[in-house]
Amino acid sequence: MPDQNATQRPFIRDGKPAEDRWLLVRDAEAELPAATPAIVPLARWQALEGSAELAPWLASDTELTPELAKQLAAAPLIAIDFPKFTDGRGYSLARLLRERYGFDGEIRAIGDVLIDQAFFLTRCGFNALSLREDQWLEDALNALNTFSCAYQPAVDVSEPLFRQRMREVVKRAEPALA
Repeated sequence: MPDQNATQRPFIRDGKPAEDRWLLVRDAEAELPAATPAIVPLARWQALEGSAELAPWLASDTELTPELAKQLAAAPLIAIDFPKFTDGRGYSLARLLRERYGFDGEIRAIGDVLIDQAFFLTRCGFNALSLREDQWLEDALNALNTFSCAYQPAVDVSEPLFRQRMREVVKRAEPALA
């Protein structure tokens, strides 16, 4: 059955409010809408592969093999489900898709997605967030800028902060050494 609340969910793409034209279909057996692009369970997408109007959603326990990643490269977008906000496996899936398998398309967080997760989701490679219905869009946009910098390397910044600072120190010292 299509997710009736999908159109009511606050939606962010690339750090900005956006219109979500994709319908989330949770039920693998549900009838698909005729004129609307749909995000369907992975197995259904694999069975109907080839349609630009269908995209897969991955359960948080999906094993991301090289073969699956190769199939997913053709997807117009990949949605990763968070069945509970405490389930962090989706972060790993997004990071693997970006870093190991080089997926450069839209990776969307769906399910129990809270504003508290927004900053960390984007650091792991998500560029679209379909927030839970009770979350406020303005708060989520502010949460994307919770921290001005991060110490750890991630998908968004591959170099740790200490290396960035060391490079700046060396750059400032170069004119004095010449």
